[in-house]
Amino acid sequence: MYFKVKSFFLFIFLCTAVFGQESQQKSIAVTVYNENRGVVKDNRTINIKSGTSSIAIKDVAQLIDPTSVHIKLDGEVIEQNYQYDLINAAKILQKYLDKDIQLISDKGEVLEGKLLSSSDQIVLQKKDGGLIMVPNLTNYRISVGSLPEGLITTPTLLWTVNSKTSKNQDVEISYQTSGMNWHAEYVAVLNENDTKLDLNSWVSVENQSGTTYKDATLKLVAGDVNLIKERQPLRKDMMYAREEAVAAGAPQFQEKEFFEYHIYNLQRPTTLSNNETKQISLFQASNVNVTKKFLYKSGSPYYPVYGQGTSKGKVAVVVEFDNKSDNNLGMPMPKGKVRLNKSDGKSIEFIGEDMIDHTPKDEKVKLRIGDAFDIVAEEIQSDNKRISDKIYEQTFEITLRNRKKEDITVEVERYLGLNWEVLNSSLDYQKKDAQNITFKVPVAKNGETKLKFAVRYTY
Repeated sequence: MYFKVKSFFLFIFLCTAVFGQESQQKSIAVTVYNENRGVVKDNRTINIKSGTSSIAIKDVAQLIDPTSVHIKLDGEVIEQNYQYDLINAAKILQKYLDKDIQLISDKGEVLEGKLLSSSDQIVLQKKDGGLIMVPNLTNYRISVGSLPEGLITTPTLLWTVNSKTSKNQDVEISYQTSGMNWHAEYVAVLNENDTKLDLNSWVSVENQSGTTYKDATLKLVAGDVNLIKERQPLRKDMMYAREEAVAAGAPQFQEKEFFEYHIYNLQRPTTLSNNETKQISLFQASNVNVTKKFLYKSGSPYYPVYGQGTSKGKVAVVVEFDNKSDNNLGMPMPKGKVRLNKSDGKSIEFIGEDMIDHTPKDEKVKLRIGDAFDIVAEEIQSDNKRISDKIYEQTFEITLRNRKKEDITVEVERYLGLNWEVLNSSLDYQKKDAQNITFKVPVAKNGETKLKFAVRYTY
């Protein structure tokens, strides 16, 4: 609706087409996946009458998948419906077209008539046939007689059931909903000489499903679950909450293997409010041994190996550590962003970030955190010979200049493609795989090192 409604009054006795029987929630559990999916398990005590009756459960997710709903009770389920035509001013006015409404001004004046239009402005027809047009409702309140049939205040699951007896029953309801997601975030601080780091891990749980889950049992599933779905757009009006650890180092989640995934159980109830991102501490680790490397990647699978002239490249800074118990880690690390920090002697400063995928225990974590400022790489293809129609020989020269105050070693990874043979090299190399070789190139402080190698290609 284009106009603004200052105040909206309904003089109603709330009546709906179907009355649900009274229910009391006993417990609720929410399992959140990495891929915009949550599973809700809602246990309630419901007074179910004998014979055919209806059960209505309100406050379910607005983004529920109705085809995933399952209910377990002592009786027969005849029909199931999901009602989501929620009440708002525009819908009520639309249903009051050709019916009488009242506009009450701030001064107490009352305009009454049959509503003819509510799209761009209010148009009323008086009893004598005349028209009242109100282009701006800033100074008016709208009054209608009752709530139109078919509109509800909250999304509602509705069942028609058949029971042999009248009694209070424990009913189990479960369903899937989109609009729920979680991801891990890691904050690391390197020590002075870049040999160790302290690592804090948080999980961020996003709830945009359209309802609040109060005092819920929370589980997080880490892994790539195959889902056939349309991704929901992110909301911009989300609240933000952070739950600090109960005590330093106290684990809040218990991790275990689950099918081909890993599941994290929060060891206490928590409330997931609608449109909220909640952060909860996952784990903390100190004195993790790390290795800092300098990496230069040469060549590319997207361009021919031959025909390259002089080029300059960046030398990446990589930090690696082993996710092992003897390195103060050794637990499955869910995918997420790792932010690295380091002290400059006065304060902690941000130095780079990278994403990690789901990483099992005992695997290596590699983080590319930026490019080295004081290391320069220059590459030249110095020779390109055609020996025959099927044989080519090429010579490459990579110059690495180190303007730092200490000696370094740069790992050079060269892409060669297929059908190659290294004829000669100024430094030893290792065959990484069928298309790549690596060199470890020492470079003295404020010095340079030239790496030369020749390659023969046979086609």
